[in-house]
Amino acid sequence: MGWLASETALLSAGPGALLDVAARIADEGQVPDPAITEVARLAAPALAELQPDKVRAGVESVIMGRSLELGLQWMHDAGILKVVLPELEATVDFSQEAGRRHKDVWEHTKQVVRQAVPKPAVRWAALLHDIGKVPTRVMLPDGRVTFHRHAEVGARMFDPIAKRFGFDRDGRQKVRFLILHHLRANAYEPSWTDAAVRRFDHEMGDRLDELLDLSRADVTSRRPGRRQEAVANIHALKERIVAIRELDARIPPLPPGLGNAIMEAFNLPPSRRIGDIRKLCQDAVERGELQERQEAPYYIEYLRRSGVTS
Repeated sequence: MGWLASETALLSAGPGALLDVAARIADEGQVPDPAITEVARLAAPALAELQPDKVRAGVESVIMGRSLELGLQWMHDAGILKVVLPELEATVDFSQEAGRRHKDVWEHTKQVVRQAVPKPAVRWAALLHDIGKVPTRVMLPDGRVTFHRHAEVGARMFDPIAKRFGFDRDGRQKVRFLILHHLRANAYEPSWTDAAVRRFDHEMGDRLDELLDLSRADVTSRRPGRRQEAVANIHALKERIVAIRELDARIPPLPPGLGNAIMEAFNLPPSRRIGDIRKLCQDAVERGELQERQEAPYYIEYLRRSGVTS
């Protein structure tokens, strides 16, 4: 590896140089001699003393590289990963399905990061999206493996990582959100009602596109056509979201004048409470409890039955 003169040079350069090596591997796709890797393994514990922003920047340089899977693998081989990201190190050789080596969480993770669009938040979420599988794995008697609520557990596991790496507030919230919800889009089926699609859109908010980016990357099946089918399903979800947004812009789900109808029906003066009561109808539409685009009396009757104005 011509750009690294010797093992001695690596040792004398300080712990930050280890992450520089990993980033260079991820960028150039060239792995150093085993002697360099062994020296890196000896020096890796010193990374625990490196400033958080330097560690975060170093790891981010790796996951944004063109050959990032080589950089990540070298971080594991050189003992770097277990120092800076032990939560991710724990996924190495951690099987997702009994007897299926390619379902190793670590191998899956590297593929997801490689397939992810080159946006830092999406790549970070791809890197850490399955760390919650380690503490949640249950091997069932029939040979099946479950990871109940691993997305929620993974999001909680990210909190100390974000603190340790010095993520800013926006970056921390964005990556955590993506980890927490990374399963949602891939659960979409054409049978979802418009209300369910609308609720999903509202819950994802301005992070929808990045979540869909992560969802596409999270399809790593080797079954012929499975990846294309799953990606097409996510595309269909996005098309339905856009179509519903356009329809709602032309014809809102609730009728115009519903606020006035609420005031008249319940003898209420204008106030913020009218908006709150109207939102109860909006929320019920999103939950699928009420039909959309009905006349005002339909929603007034719902409010009467609910007793929210008594």
